[in-house]
Amino acid sequence: MTRLTISALLLLSSILSLGNAFTATVSSSRPAFGVAGPLKMAFGKDSDSGGGAALAKPKVNIGQKTALVTETKQKVNYKKKNKPAEPVQRREEDFQEAPMYKVMLIEDDGYDVAHVVERMCAIIEDMDEDQAANVFQQAQQEGKAMCGKYPMEIAELYKEQLLRSNPMIFSDIMEENEN
Repeated sequence: MTRLTISALLLLSSILSLGNAFTATVSSSRPAFGVAGPLKMAFGKDSDSGGGAALAKPKVNIGQKTALVTETKQKVNYKKKNKPAEPVQRREEDFQEAPMYKVMLIEDDGYDVAHVVERMCAIIEDMDEDQAANVFQQAQQEGKAMCGKYPMEIAELYKEQLLRSNPMIFSDIMEENEN
């Protein structure tokens, strides 16, 4: 056979295989135009046997029934959002109050009244001159007197500042519950 005949037969077999895919006569395995004999002689196999240069043809099974799949909608439950009018309930925080400490002025015979009153008013913010004079007199009479109650850090600050004055003013801190 010549080259032209082989290419013509290939073209014809591809056209027939495409035509077979879309024909309604699927039950018979021979081509629609009766060309299976020459193709079988030329290539040694049927055009339906697959392989070779022929285009792939889809398999069509008309005898099968198709099942319809229907999807049902499921009810979706959403979380309930808080309305703006409803306050969000939060856990109450338990705060413990800081223990308070007393700043005590300790009595000393070498104190100058004007110097002690002036330094106490300058260092202790909530004390005026009258209160400072009363604390000084009480300390001279009883040995020590309370200047005020403060959190521990502030009480320590006041004590250190009184000790650093020149001349030194003796003071101490004690817990509020102590006598």
